[in-house]
Amino acid sequence: MSASLQKGIKAFREVMDAPIASFFSSCVHCGICSEACLFFTETREPKYTPIHKLEPLRRLWRQEYTLFGRLGRMLGLSKPVSDDELEQWSTLVYDSCTLCGRCSLACPVGNDITYMVRKMREGMAASGHAPEGVIGATKRTVALGSPMGVKLGALQAQIRAQEAETGLTIPIDVQGADYMAILSSMEIINFPEYLGSLARIFHKAGVSWTLSSEAFEATNSGIQIGVSDIAREIVQRVVDAAEKLGVKYVISPECGHAFTAIRWEGPNLIGRSYKFQVIHILELLDQLRSEGRLKTRGKESKPLTFHDPCQIVRRGGVVAQPRRLLGEVASDFRDMKDHGTINWCCGGGGGVSANDRAEELRLKAFKRKKSQLDEVGVHTMVTACANCRIVLEEGLEHYNMNINVVGLTELVADHLEE
Repeated sequence: MSASLQKGIKAFREVMDAPIASFFSSCVHCGICSEACLFFTETREPKYTPIHKLEPLRRLWRQEYTLFGRLGRMLGLSKPVSDDELEQWSTLVYDSCTLCGRCSLACPVGNDITYMVRKMREGMAASGHAPEGVIGATKRTVALGSPMGVKLGALQAQIRAQEAETGLTIPIDVQGADYMAILSSMEIINFPEYLGSLARIFHKAGVSWTLSSEAFEATNSGIQIGVSDIAREIVQRVVDAAEKLGVKYVISPECGHAFTAIRWEGPNLIGRSYKFQVIHILELLDQLRSEGRLKTRGKESKPLTFHDPCQIVRRGGVVAQPRRLLGEVASDFRDMKDHGTINWCCGGGGGVSANDRAEELRLKAFKRKKSQLDEVGVHTMVTACANCRIVLEEGLEHYNMNINVVGLTELVADHLEE
């Protein structure tokens, strides 16, 4: 057994907790999870059945943690997990799973398949079977603080540009502000108007806020690649910066896995509760709306729909807030047939969009979103995740669909009352 394989098997053993043992024991092999996965529905290939993607981890569990499995191994009736097998399964665990959680929602016995895939990635990464693109993004995050290599100078340049455009000051390193906003690299580089929208909305609503020069990146590549130590380090950077500035809240941006990492997994990763609260930007905007501090004027007359980001909506619970906000700025809002907690993934979350070898499969899986959009009949789609936004734009261009994609925060800012 090679040293890398030994590391991978060791990681598999370390993640083999009670929930995973329970999930494997209770799986009834019904296959319902397959119809919840867009990689299966758009290819009809059995290998993309979600529970099948966990086969190496399941076999190790059976061989080492069940009586009949141990007997079978002793009698030579079951083969050990091999390095070649993990290489084959890498494309299933990383290329055809966005950690969207739809399969977990569909499982009739309540197995959290997403949780198991997340844990399996620990062993895959340790054994050297993570995709090069995801490895590169993770290395840049550790070394530079950003998966896209965005440094403080780039953020400062975008701040200056947005200040010039809005005529407002974008605060940075303000001690004692109520809120500290964090941003994904994609928002800084691809959608800097999000930052300008925050400035405009918070100015109108009288929100005390700041950015941190020491921890402005929200994206957590450690979650995506499956290395808890790296995920912990990235979360700790944000925690240290927020507690240093003494803020009451950290605002998670329009980025799905950033929300999962800082809001739900963060305290467990660092081993303690925060001295602040985490709130998603849509939760904050809806709160300001309900308090009468966010006032808008006019409504979009053209029909539009909303793409629910999986980590924010299905796994994060922010379901009603975006629809209440849309009700303030759109007169013809149309939900897709499958929406809210059962919405279909964009196909690029969980590190898939950073994985070059997955591009062909990702675009094939986008046919599920295409069919949703064909049915709802709109030319504008709103979303609340920068990664979703880029993936959606790529899919729409690939299929020659004339649909514009906009961020919800920006849409709200465009309708602020003068």
